[in-house]
Amino acid sequence: MTGLEPDLTDSTPYLRPDVKAFLDAMSAMGSPSIADMTLEEARGSYIAMHQMGDRPPRDLAVIRDLSCSGPAGDIALRLYDARESRGEGPVIVFFHGGGYVIGDLDTHQSLCTEIAAQMDLPVVAVDYRRAPEHPFPAAVDDCEAAARWVAGSPAELGRAASGLVLMGDSAGGNATIVTAQAMAAKPGASPVLLQVPLFPQASDETKCQSFSDFAEGYLLTRVAIEFFRSSYAGQPDNPRTFPILGDLAATPPTILATASLDPIRDSGREYAAALVKAGADVTYMEMQGITHSFSNMRQVMPSAQQDIERVFAAMKLALRTGA
Repeated sequence: MTGLEPDLTDSTPYLRPDVKAFLDAMSAMGSPSIADMTLEEARGSYIAMHQMGDRPPRDLAVIRDLSCSGPAGDIALRLYDARESRGEGPVIVFFHGGGYVIGDLDTHQSLCTEIAAQMDLPVVAVDYRRAPEHPFPAAVDDCEAAARWVAGSPAELGRAASGLVLMGDSAGGNATIVTAQAMAAKPGASPVLLQVPLFPQASDETKCQSFSDFAEGYLLTRVAIEFFRSSYAGQPDNPRTFPILGDLAATPPTILATASLDPIRDSGREYAAALVKAGADVTYMEMQGITHSFSNMRQVMPSAQQDIERVFAAMKLALRTGA
């Protein structure tokens, strides 16, 4: 027993003590809604939230900015590695969250250093174009272009990729799935070994029960989701918006994590169930008593560290067994 298990006899949503303490503190602060902020204020608030909420970044041997060519110009990238040099092996390509609107390389710096340190693999984070300046499909176009660049093991990267691990949180989880589908349809220079979407949007979350159940008071809100959706302007019938509509039979091995108190939780659940039905190799885990963005809230919600380490353990097992 870890002390984090829910009481199954109680019908109210289970909150871990550290999660409840953080949500109570947020409520007491009375922060303005994202709908009442300017775009720059919203982006600044997101950076501040992650700087306050996440653990400090780990020291690594390599943290280096790079770029690659994209469909509309150069795409900024950042390489993280615990080793100065290494031989051929898997490379993790990471797509940050933030609704395709407010995230960037800096908002996910701590998480990317954690991934690189714990997995002992190079991580390449992708700074895709953001909405509303660049609406759908600009972000996923950039994510695909960057993944193909990494797959080609360019000299600028200094690491030969035997295969890719595509990974991302929230909107980045959506980009992970969309990019994996694109590379299944048209393979890159090295294969996709594994996809790891964290609390992703994979289907229309507004039609899910969790969207109603956790619309307010659980970090990610209905208002924020609606703001992101209107800014991104995805096409509802397009698999690059909702990848559950895409070809699931060709999905690479998948490790999918959701949070039980997340308004988009059921979108991840639906996608996991669809993968099972399609015969795909999927490991699904739902983190109980915690919210959206738990991977970036490991300082203010310390139990989230255990959750992200569960994801890392599943990734290591999948890569060892030939995912």
